[in-house]
Amino acid sequence: MSHPIPSRARALAPLALLCTAILSPATHAATPAAISVRDDAGLTVTLAKPAQRVIAMAPHITELLFAAGGGERVVGGMNFSDYPAAAKRLPLVGSNEQIDLERVLALKPDLLVVWKGGNSSRQIEQLKSLGLPIYYSAPARLDEIATSLIRLGQLLGTEPAAQAAAKDYRQKIAALGAKYAQRPPVRLFYQIWDKPLYTLNDEHIVGDAIRLCGGRNVFGGLKVLAPSVGIEAVVQQNPEAIVGGERHEGDSATDSGLAIWRPYKGMLALQRGNLFELSGDLMARATPRMADGTAQLCEKLELARARRP
Repeated sequence: MSHPIPSRARALAPLALLCTAILSPATHAATPAAISVRDDAGLTVTLAKPAQRVIAMAPHITELLFAAGGGERVVGGMNFSDYPAAAKRLPLVGSNEQIDLERVLALKPDLLVVWKGGNSSRQIEQLKSLGLPIYYSAPARLDEIATSLIRLGQLLGTEPAAQAAAKDYRQKIAALGAKYAQRPPVRLFYQIWDKPLYTLNDEHIVGDAIRLCGGRNVFGGLKVLAPSVGIEAVVQQNPEAIVGGERHEGDSATDSGLAIWRPYKGMLALQRGNLFELSGDLMARATPRMADGTAQLCEKLELARARRP
């Protein structure tokens, strides 16, 4: 049996429809738009809303996220994530060689920022298959550090802080380029490890820093990003300067990575006293601190120029 609609309800029905028509667009407009950015692998990452629980899969990524204003959103990191100081308190989810997948899932991340080429690709694919959003990070040029800050700031919803950090970093890099890029070139060997002996080619972000300082990497043209070279090959190249990572606290002078060159007194770098140590973290990690590491490198190469006859 049907029931008649009261006359008062019939009178209010058009008003209800009008309110619905007016409020619907406003409700739709209030829905936050999806966030889409392109990562360093050229892939588009889309989030329905800013990430709240992020895991950083490499030390440089941890630094980038903090610098972009998202430190409070980082809920997990990798071994050696030690900057800034707050990063040391992060729960660890493994190393670049092995990820603890169960621990990752237990942290309930809504975004993983992974190291392209540095993390286990097999395990990353496993995480991707579970539907976790993944952003690949691998800045290959100095300016891409600033780009990374901005993109991560968009994903985190911290754009003002990210934009400010990117601007400050770009200003530092621009000032270094204006001061040193046109200085007389210095041929150098860049050493990242001594046993065995490893260097970097010009495609690495460190190669970009070397160019900015007016340096010429004697092995820059090699095809491998981080090639192993022999001592004899370096001696044959006879670089004007040799640059390597600083000794860690507690190492003796004979354990220094650059100490292996002491017997080769005929080399130009030895004759002029141009064995230079830099902070390893400042140059090894693609973060805003690389501006400080590049400044150190530029100063060392300027010292090599001053020691010319």
